[in-house]
Amino acid sequence: MLETEIRLYNSLTKTKEIFRPLRRGLASLYTCGPTVYQYAHIGNLRTYIFEDILKRTLEYAGYRVKHVMNITDVGHLTSDEDEGEDKVEVAAKREHKTVKEITQFYAKSFQNDLKQLNIESPAKYAWASRYIQPQIKLIQQLEEKGYTYQTADGIYFDTDKLQNYGALKAPNEGQARVEHNCAKKNPHDFALWKFSLVDEQRQQEWPSPWGVGYPGWHLECSAISAKELGQPFDIHTGGEDHIGTHHNNEIAQSEAAYDKPLANYWLHSAFLLSKDDKMSKSKGNFVTLDDLAGLGYDPLVYRYLAVSSHYRSKLNFSEEALQGAQNSLNKLRDLFAVKTRGGRIIMPVRKAFLLGVSDDLNVPEALATMWALVKSDNSLADKQATILDFDRVLGLNLKNYRPPVIPRDVINLANQREKARRAKDWAKSDELRQEIETKGYQVLDTDSGYILKPKYPSSRT
Repeated sequence: MLETEIRLYNSLTKTKEIFRPLRRGLASLYTCGPTVYQYAHIGNLRTYIFEDILKRTLEYAGYRVKHVMNITDVGHLTSDEDEGEDKVEVAAKREHKTVKEITQFYAKSFQNDLKQLNIESPAKYAWASRYIQPQIKLIQQLEEKGYTYQTADGIYFDTDKLQNYGALKAPNEGQARVEHNCAKKNPHDFALWKFSLVDEQRQQEWPSPWGVGYPGWHLECSAISAKELGQPFDIHTGGEDHIGTHHNNEIAQSEAAYDKPLANYWLHSAFLLSKDDKMSKSKGNFVTLDDLAGLGYDPLVYRYLAVSSHYRSKLNFSEEALQGAQNSLNKLRDLFAVKTRGGRIIMPVRKAFLLGVSDDLNVPEALATMWALVKSDNSLADKQATILDFDRVLGLNLKNYRPPVIPRDVINLANQREKARRAKDWAKSDELRQEIETKGYQVLDTDSGYILKPKYPSSRT
């Protein structure tokens, strides 16, 4: 049973709308996945965290979610404007491996990143190279309707034939970065099928009615989503860098082929910034989860940092911001250091949390509700039960949190201190506290007993 209306900011209409799915109680969701030629960086991963929050919020509100994510293993060129070499082929040459070895390795790495961030897996990972025939069929439909033309290097979509091209963003807004391939009629036309060149050594190519080659980058998402979710489907997501080119082109080819909308709701997450500049692989200013692990940070610390900012707001990454997230997550985990029983979800607080996340995934507002609960006079058991319910959306894996193993000699000191406290021997109690701290631990007193935990360094853990 659905608990509340969900409002989502639709990039297509530029307004916040009530989510009304095509099928009652079921949300169909397509998320643009990675091009598997290199490690994902935390800017990429911010988008997948946002999509996970969306999915979890829909489930929290009572929807079933059918989620499909593509894996781009062919067709994404070094320039998004149909120029350059295939990124996967370039990586295979660079690393002296086969394309399959490259794509399998980086896809596995990506999926491991999602697991570490506690991101729910989609119902299906759809690899572009496994949907070649649906992509060829889509081009044929466009050809029959007069939307294509052929050049020396491939088959292109003629954007002049489509009255509303640029539905997500007017074409001239991206004009400055579009280089005009002389083979194109229009700078915004895009490749549907690229021919393999005679002097080109490709590992991935297929026969087609137009010649041996491979599909354009944008084609896969239209073909995959139509096959797996139908057209239209409910929600399409991605990063804001997809708006001007990739998603506009998806809409153009899908709606031209099928004469109906591709998706009803389009959601896009904002960039992660590094020193006020977009984090990207091309600029070399990116950070991976492994880099954070090298600094001693749990991946869920980054998840907390990502959800503490609204998905449509740019987020500046810094180690100071990461440490703030670490401190907040530590405080939250401390709440679960003592096991309790019989706790109940505090329904008025739950309602306030649900209203927050239902308002265009306003997780910062929902977190404020949670922290007000942490500071409240409610019992520890009820706080734990309620926050575990919130964690169905937040995904911080608090249910499975286990406090670090404390050495026996430190536990003995803490027990001695507890006896001193009960005897009101405050001098002895303070002396034992200091001894515990010299061993790298701290003791916190609560109504339910003491909590013993490692001291968190000032800059990292």
